[in-house]
Amino acid sequence: MNDGRIYRVSGPVVIAIGLDNPSMYDVVKVGKLGLIGEIIKLDGDKAVIQVYEDTTGIRPGESVVNTHSQLSVNLGPGLLGSIYDGIQRPLDKIQEQSGDFIERGATAPPLDQSKLWHFVPKVRNGSEVSSGSIIGEVAETGLLSHKIMVPIGTEGKITGLEEGDYTVEQKIGEVIRGERKTEIKLSQRWNVRSHRPVLEKVAPHKPLITGQRVIDSLFPVAKGGTAAVPGPFGSGKTVIQQQLAKWSDADVIVYVGCGERGNEMADILMSFPELLDPKSGKPIMERTILIANTSNMPVAAREASIYTGITIAEYYRDMGYSVALMSDSTSRWAEALREISGRLEEMPGEEGYPAYLGRRIAEFYERAGMCTLLNGGTGSITVIGAVSPPGGDISEPVSQNTLRATRVFWALDSALANARHFPSINWLNSYSLYTDDLKEWYRKNVAEDWEAIYKRCMSILQKEAEIKDVVQLVGYDALPEEDKITLEIAQSIREDFLQQSAFDEVDTYTTIKKQGLMLRSIISLDNAYRSALSHGASAEELRKNPVKQKISRMKFVKEKEIESYCSEMEGEIASIGKKKT
Repeated sequence: MNDGRIYRVSGPVVIAIGLDNPSMYDVVKVGKLGLIGEIIKLDGDKAVIQVYEDTTGIRPGESVVNTHSQLSVNLGPGLLGSIYDGIQRPLDKIQEQSGDFIERGATAPPLDQSKLWHFVPKVRNGSEVSSGSIIGEVAETGLLSHKIMVPIGTEGKITGLEEGDYTVEQKIGEVIRGERKTEIKLSQRWNVRSHRPVLEKVAPHKPLITGQRVIDSLFPVAKGGTAAVPGPFGSGKTVIQQQLAKWSDADVIVYVGCGERGNEMADILMSFPELLDPKSGKPIMERTILIANTSNMPVAAREASIYTGITIAEYYRDMGYSVALMSDSTSRWAEALREISGRLEEMPGEEGYPAYLGRRIAEFYERAGMCTLLNGGTGSITVIGAVSPPGGDISEPVSQNTLRATRVFWALDSALANARHFPSINWLNSYSLYTDDLKEWYRKNVAEDWEAIYKRCMSILQKEAEIKDVVQLVGYDALPEEDKITLEIAQSIREDFLQQSAFDEVDTYTTIKKQGLMLRSIISLDNAYRSALSHGASAEELRKNPVKQKISRMKFVKEKEIESYCSEMEGEIASIGKKKT
């Protein structure tokens, strides 16, 4: 009797009338199939709904049912190792129901309702607890212990906790405040559009170590930081994000494939279970959650996938973990916003995107950060968003609004990608605003003089760009000897340090200690070459010195051998500067 009716259908946008007490962002079920949708606008007795499934075939007059609940995710043990679509339907369970293609209206619980988890209490019955307090643990995977927390907005005395095996929906205890009793389960729900609260955000002071030399050494992102990876098609955005998902030292990885091609998600599903975590030796999938919303899935669900991913990341942050969220790519989400905005006949902004695009992007990146949690602990979310500007033109609105909201810019260059230089991050256009915040950490953990080494490296690369402009006018032979040495050292930095193979067993990941040794060796070689020049050597003679080949092989030397390798090489480098060649 209280069902509404479809008034109009326009692609993923449905207008309904007669809904029972509708509110903004209420989840509704549309049509005979019960397609999942969300109210995004109220206009008198009309409710505008964006539908997260294909609306083909539904027509005016069909029923619309208001669930009176907002779009929420189910949070609890069993998230790790799972793959969901944008509205947290487990794709493996949906496949069992409907085969390789998702049937419209198909549903399945996000967490396994029958699996038993062994719960171990961490507080005594009768203890005072409040929002976010950790009351117990569950061994979710071999890599991670799942902390069971008191739901936000609940406080009082905890009772009824007992060690034992429970499903995610069974009661494990109660929180009592006066006459009010609140059941505690292993799982809880949270509205995806709302931030999970924290006590405060603190300034980031540790880098997210990724094992990618160009990132860790030149353009680092802090734990709790934000980074943008814009680049044209084929420049390596997805490869970089997958490398970071595989090797970064975050405790939990949330990978959101937002509107990307299905083969890229398939590649992750095939490779991640086979890869081992470098610290524990267990499969990387045991610390990874995948949100797959591929390009052939409904457009509107791209927005849901972004919010689902960041909400799951906040949940693990609240346990005290370091979380890295990879979003590939936010441009597809922006395109979905543009389509919905067009269907609503809103006044378009620049290039047809809605006028509120910048605010939506900023709200998403604001949910990153290093935080002091409600339970007194510390956790962080690092958000790395890929952007796909048409033709690589970063002056377009999505790239510009993303750069305003982020503090690291890894500029992918199609010319480097075509030259097979990967990661194809252009060292002249990229930047990191965390460099000053992190210099103390690098000084303590990598090298006392790290700042001097970093500045010397960047100055050599910038000088190389200037010299190359001169070479085009006068030719290489007319250059001063010192400029020829600069070109040699810059080539070594580019090819022997910045260039890295994702497919080589050793080169795919480089520890920060090895990175420091490698860069110091190249700078030492530069010093030795310039000393030899002052003793009468020529750049041509120095180019033929065999130590250059040793530096080229450095990236393939294993971690346990790198110190002795560098020590031996340092002796040879020192001898170059002392004697006349």
